[in-house]
Amino acid sequence: MTDLSTSAKDIFSKSGTGLPASQSTAEIIHGFIIERMPKIGEPLSEAALHHFASPGKMLRAKMALRAADHLNVDRYAALHWAAAIEVLHNASLIHDDICDGDRLRRERPAVWSVYGRDVALTLGDWLVALSFELAAEAAQRAQTPMLVKILATHMKTTTDGEASEFDVEPVRDWDHYLKGAGDKTAPLLTAPLEGVAAMALHGGSAPIIGDCFRALGNAYQIANDILNFSGGDGANTCGSDLGRRAPNGVVVLFRQQLDSQSQARFDDWYACGASEDLEIWVDELRTSGAPAEAARRMESLLGDATAHAGRLPAELSAVITPIQQLLQQVCLKSVASLNKG
Repeated sequence: MTDLSTSAKDIFSKSGTGLPASQSTAEIIHGFIIERMPKIGEPLSEAALHHFASPGKMLRAKMALRAADHLNVDRYAALHWAAAIEVLHNASLIHDDICDGDRLRRERPAVWSVYGRDVALTLGDWLVALSFELAAEAAQRAQTPMLVKILATHMKTTTDGEASEFDVEPVRDWDHYLKGAGDKTAPLLTAPLEGVAAMALHGGSAPIIGDCFRALGNAYQIANDILNFSGGDGANTCGSDLGRRAPNGVVVLFRQQLDSQSQARFDDWYACGASEDLEIWVDELRTSGAPAEAARRMESLLGDATAHAGRLPAELSAVITPIQQLLQQVCLKSVASLNKG
């Protein structure tokens, strides 16, 4: 998936809303999480420190802390909530690498590729437990017990999205594709702001926040899908999603554009799992109208997200604006790659 690092620091540090410069904020969150890792010599400690040696951008945690600054939420409660989201996100990445067989994470060996699948699976489970412990601590300090339910709900939805990728049949319906993409991407983008809003007694805004981030998450996923066929998403092989039969919105639209005979031929090839003829199908897809149609639908979703954000109270809308800008940059990158093709 496309790296969000390029502009996150600039966007958050320029926001002028009380959040410290992005790097120092990341260091605070990272240090707080490291303190909660298994101690040296305890089971899983080595694998945990290996994974968090490259902590990523802490984007979701930064969103939570920035929202807390805007809404005057207790900073220490917000830090626990931010860490809970970030830890759960990292648990999902460790599990995702096992499922996908990806050997690299943040330009370093994935946990499973160094310590084995059993250790990686167990570490992911341990981090899930830690995330709920942190959420419970945030809930206690902020006197907002619903935080634990918010985290559980978003974890369930994320898991549903991950599980939808196990289907060996091609995704045939655009709405079905959007549901899977949204379930996988949107929940842990929604949770940081939804939890802080609950602590600030803005819980009634949760449905609009969810609508906004589902539109943004889907647009972001479509951007990655387009980039997968231009070699711009970090994958080793152009069209790797099609090769490993992973859901991809461009593939869905490509299949829908085929005539019935070609569609049957594509479905047979897809179902058998063969790598032969992959380049032929990739070339046919890239020269079809599917990538351009995917870009059009992505831009429509970005417009939907802007409309949803406009329905929020001003203080909440201001928190969403930076992440909108960041995701829009990723989406524009995908369109640029399409134009180059």
